Amino acid sequence: MPLFDRKDKSRYATFTRRTLVMSGGMTIVLGALGGRLYQLQIRDGSQYRTAAEDNRVNERLVAPPRGRILDRFAVELANNRRNYRLLLIAEQASGGAQKALENIARVITLNDQQKKRVLRDLAANKKFVPVVVAENLSWDEFALINQHLPYLPGVQPDVGETRSYPFGSEMSHLLGYVAPVSPVDKKSDDEDPLLDLPGFRIGKRGIEKQFDAEVRGEAGASRVEVNAYGRVIRELSSQPAKPGVDIYLTIDRELQHFTDLQMAAQSAACIVMDAQTGDVLALSSTPGFDPNLFNVGVSQEQWRRLTTDDHKPLINKAIGGEYPPGSTFKPAMAMAAMQNGLADLQVNCNGVLQVGNHSFHCWAWKKGGHGHVDLKRGIQVSCDVFFYEVARRLGIDKMHEAALLLGLGQRTGIDIPGERPGFMPSAAWKFRRTGIPWQVGDSLSAGIGQGYVTTTPLQLCTYVARVASGRVVSPRLAHVIGNRHQPAANPGALPFSDEALAKVREGMNAVCNEPGGTAYGNRIAEQGLEMAGKTGTAQVRVITKAERGSGVKKNASLPWNLRDHGLFIGFAPVAAPRYACACITEHASDGHPQVNIVRDVLRFAQQRNVLGLRTAYPINAASAESGTGRT
Repeated sequence: MPLFDRKDKSRYATFTRRTLVMSGGMTIVLGALGGRLYQLQIRDGSQYRTAAEDNRVNERLVAPPRGRILDRFAVELANNRRNYRLLLIAEQASGGAQKALENIARVITLNDQQKKRVLRDLAANKKFVPVVVAENLSWDEFALINQHLPYLPGVQPDVGETRSYPFGSEMSHLLGYVAPVSPVDKKSDDEDPLLDLPGFRIGKRGIEKQFDAEVRGEAGASRVEVNAYGRVIRELSSQPAKPGVDIYLTIDRELQHFTDLQMAAQSAACIVMDAQTGDVLALSSTPGFDPNLFNVGVSQEQWRRLTTDDHKPLINKAIGGEYPPGSTFKPAMAMAAMQNGLADLQVNCNGVLQVGNHSFHCWAWKKGGHGHVDLKRGIQVSCDVFFYEVARRLGIDKMHEAALLLGLGQRTGIDIPGERPGFMPSAAWKFRRTGIPWQVGDSLSAGIGQGYVTTTPLQLCTYVARVASGRVVSPRLAHVIGNRHQPAANPGALPFSDEALAKVREGMNAVCNEPGGTAYGNRIAEQGLEMAGKTGTAQVRVITKAERGSGVKKNASLPWNLRDHGLFIGFAPVAAPRYACACITEHASDGHPQVNIVRDVLRFAQQRNVLGLRTAYPINAASAESGTGRT
């Protein structure tokens, strides 16, 4: 065979093999590509179409308007107002964001801290995303911005909504406030997507927190088409947000306002209840704070003043302050005495009761005591020696049982967060805590509302309401939620005899309306409006034997924080109790301020005539008639 034929055949064979290899490789590649296309378009097509749609269409939450909070007569206590604010879009700001902020500062006030915050927010967002420069502007500031708008490129005025508290500090502890969502809030069981919405605010204290879920509302949604950079092209559809429901409280705003006026600059708390139903008509704690600050933003200086004030404006003393009840505890002791066979107990008070080597003094020990005292007179003149003897005979466990039945030493269950439980000791509790058995001296101290016993002003008001009505009433604040009336509980009868209730009410009536009563000089004189009550003084320091020998220091000579607390509980009218009231004035027992406050508030609750009340009972004037001086 010729040589060239062999070479041609060899080349042909080589070409054929390469062709087959290349064809096979191409077949594999095309097969893989076809398989991948099948996977993308057929098998997983719906998934990728959804992902593509998500890139093209964004669903954005729309915040709902917050529901209002109103008093029992539909007076708005918390509502929403227009929020005039200013936005900046970086890409439209000629000369840059820094120059734009300088131009804005020529029109309205912008401090360095605000400017730094805006620059930080601009850096964290795309240039076309609006960033809040200032909010809660006054109408004059907003009008100035609009007037200069042609010279403020990139600036965008905007009108939204924000929470408003028309009565400021007057309702601060009752209503609470709203503030931005914190990481702690997001860790709760609440999975509401609104919590992730920038700038969204939730209730942090008071009624705002208690009923946050109801007044918050439900988010709406807006579907918008965006480009690859996230810029909105158009709105495709929208679903409006569902506003939060309104909350109607049992509070009477006019009565609450009057109560605040009586306490003025005192560090104090006062509660008024309907003694028959438990409806809380006023729940006041002074001083307060402006809840609008927490919505707008509290400055460092404002926060420093709030946290360093010795009158504790951030504490709701009505439900969160725990105090020795002092002599206001004596009607509870009298109830326990009546129930345990001590109705006819009589004691000769010479000013001191000796137990072992310890002397327990009566407040009237310098006057030689009260002489012959029975249960009614014991309440009327607030004889310590009489109630020392009652406590010695009863023992702590019977005292403990009676106190709990009257609502003391435990949470009342009121529908507002932050309630403290107070404390009523027992023999078993002390042994568990200290390993030391309960002593007779412990009972004597507890018998006059001192020692381990603590209560809140709300518990004292609940307790006097139960004594006045003879029913197990409990306080409540929510009257209507949305369109749903909250049914009031039907309280049962208090588990004390009618005789016991009548005897204790008789003693409390004598406190105010019979000469010698500790509040006789501060009584309501108008016929048919009379009040019954019980005074109390809670010591906050120990009076030593040496001080008693040399003379107990007057409150006025002591530093403010070492002075005694003044307390008073009362109900009115005596003939048919309707209103119950309790008040504490911290470190202010001299001059009976707490008695005058309750007197004026109970009279106002019955007459609703502020001018007439102030004319009859000047706020800072003492009555011409004086009692024994005991508070």
